[in-house]
Formats: sequence, C-alpha cells, structure tokens
Amino acid sequence: MDPRFIDELAQKLSQAVPGGLKSLQQDLEGNFRAVLRTALGKLDLVTREEFEVQSAVLARTRERLKEFEARIAAMEARPARGARKKTVTKKAKIKKTTRKKSAK
Repeated sequence: MDPRFIDELAQKLSQAVPGGLKSLQQDLEGNFRAVLRTALGKLDLVTREEFEVQSAVLARTRERLKEFEARIAAMEARPARGARKKTVTKKAKIKKTTRKKSAK
C-alpha cells in the first residue's frame, strides 16, 4: 500500500473535522493514519504491479490452453492408425480358432 495514499486519506479525514475541533486536527490526523495503516495492513492486498504481472501470466496461460485444446481436437479428429490393423488381426484370430475347432 502506498504510504502517500494513507497520508492523503488521513489528511482529508482530519480536514473534515468540524471547526471547533481544529485544535485537535494534528492528533486526529495521526490517529487516522495509524488506524488506516492497521486496517489496510490486515487486508490481503497486492500491488498494481503484481496484479499486472499475474494478469499477463493468466493471458499467456489462456492462449496456451487454447492451443492445446486445438491440438487435442485435431488429434481426436484423425483416425487411429492402428485401429484398422487390430480389427483385421482379431478377425484373423477368430477364423484360425474356428478352423482348429472344425478340424477336430
């Protein structure tokens, strides 16, 4: 969290104090600053830079995922190379088994 942001916010809060309490303005500004730092420190926040980096990583990951999905779809669309041979081989085995049984 940018310390300037907290300072500016604390200053704006202290300026919003009614006129009769202006003598306490510096104390209030310090208290506002401390409370804001504590409260914002407890939040699980990331910097803008970290957010931008992670956004870029996510965008690249999505692109790679699209590429992989397209490659998988192309592979699934191709007929299996060994499927035809296996079918022929199974049929040939069935014929051989049938011949042996009929020869007995």
